[in-house]
Amino acid sequence: MPGPARPAPPPDASMWLLHQVMDHTLDEGYEEAAARRAAEGRTGVPRPLRARLWLAGGLALAALIFTLGAAQTRVAAPSVAKEREELTERIEAGTAQLDRLQEEVDELGAAVEERQREALRLEGGGSDLVALLAGATAVEGPGLELVIDDAEGAGQGLGGGPRDGGGFSDTGRVRDRDLQRVVNGLWQAGAEALAVNGQRLTSVSAIRAAGDAVLVDNRPLVPPYTLLAVGDGQALRAGFENTADGLYLGVLQDNYGVRVASSVKDKVHIPAAPSLTLRSAAPVEEPAETGQGNAS
Repeated sequence: MPGPARPAPPPDASMWLLHQVMDHTLDEGYEEAAARRAAEGRTGVPRPLRARLWLAGGLALAALIFTLGAAQTRVAAPSVAKEREELTERIEAGTAQLDRLQEEVDELGAAVEERQREALRLEGGGSDLVALLAGATAVEGPGLELVIDDAEGAGQGLGGGPRDGGGFSDTGRVRDRDLQRVVNGLWQAGAEALAVNGQRLTSVSAIRAAGDAVLVDNRPLVPPYTLLAVGDGQALRAGFENTADGLYLGVLQDNYGVRVASSVKDKVHIPAAPSLTLRSAAPVEEPAETGQGNAS
């Protein structure tokens, strides 16, 4: 007995292989790899190409930032230049004003000194002797030049001698008290006018120390110290060397290496004192003369 009839095959049954190629263009392994990359967020772009794309993007971003910075600098440059110009003008104007004020101070100081000298001349009966003795006028004449300098290498060694006062200082350094004694010795020897490093000494001058610096009337001096004395040069030198202060200077020279040189000069110039300040003196007013007429 014959079995059930089989269904007739489709007309394209002989084209099965072609259908497989058309319907399944990728192998299952390729499909799995593509699905895995998609799940991991990766694309199919090769790694070298991705690196180049990132580099190109970075360069483009850097170029954009540089362009924006240059544009901003170009915009801000005029304002910066203007501010710099204004600041320069203010500095120049302030400097010019300071120079004018300094000139005015110098002129006023010169006028005050001239009035002081004139007052001294009037007090001296029209003579310049009082102004000369007070240091208000410059003087010239024969005299003595005495140069005193620190010992070689002063300031490099440690002290410990009688001139140190227990501190760490060089015994070969000229101090304020040394200059005080030398100046007093020159006055005692008959000096008519004195100056130290061009600084005129008067009856109210002070020689002091500020640390290692020596001050004359609050003006700092540096070694070597040049003392100029007006008078008979030979007599001044001989008289000074015989005073106690002259002997003291000889001890500094022999025992501590202080350098001393003296020379007689045919002419020395000593300037006027920069300022004269009277603390106690005052002019005396002469009483007016009264006369009685003779009766006729």
